[in-house]
Amino acid sequence: MAQATAFWDGIAERYAKSPIKDVQAYEYTLERTRSYLSADDSVLELGAGTGSTALQLAPSVAHYVASDLSPKMTEIGRAKARDQGVTNVEFIAADVSDTQLASAPYDTVLALNLLHLLPDLSQDLKRIHQMIKPGGLFISKSVCLNAKGLPLRLRIMKLAIPLMQMVGKAPYVRSLTTEDLEHEISAAGFEIIETGNYPAVPPSRYLVARRV
Repeated sequence: MAQATAFWDGIAERYAKSPIKDVQAYEYTLERTRSYLSADDSVLELGAGTGSTALQLAPSVAHYVASDLSPKMTEIGRAKARDQGVTNVEFIAADVSDTQLASAPYDTVLALNLLHLLPDLSQDLKRIHQMIKPGGLFISKSVCLNAKGLPLRLRIMKLAIPLMQMVGKAPYVRSLTTEDLEHEISAAGFEIIETGNYPAVPPSRYLVARRV
């Protein structure tokens, strides 16, 4: 975990300034997510980064916790919330296994562009299940790099990732298929109620599931 924290702390400033790669896909999934939220909801976002999505969604709910394992990311997010006058967002430096995130169950937990970065996905999904109220929602979006027909540049990137990890230039990345992802989420005790790929290449699997 220390290595992952150091990596994300090290790129936090650059990450905060980087533009969204596919604005149309981002806006669509943002709107789909917003449609599941209610004004009295308590929401937890895991892997919230510098809080861009949190600050977009927070006005739709009562209380929003934006967590990330990188203290630098959460520091930037806190400053952005102050600048934008968003007062119902709480930024916490914590990873999925941190017990403070499980202290009270949430109506909805979000993990957007996170699951493929978790080394112990099965165990972490079980932890996430416990963070959600019975009948509550888990909403995720995950890049699936084990899909067929990836462009050459992405196949080269997959080969390069292990080498980059060895020198601290890349985080852990899991190569998933959409089927792998859905199997893991179902096995953790969720009923999947919506899926889609936004964008389609590489498939970034948007998924809404209910805790059962």
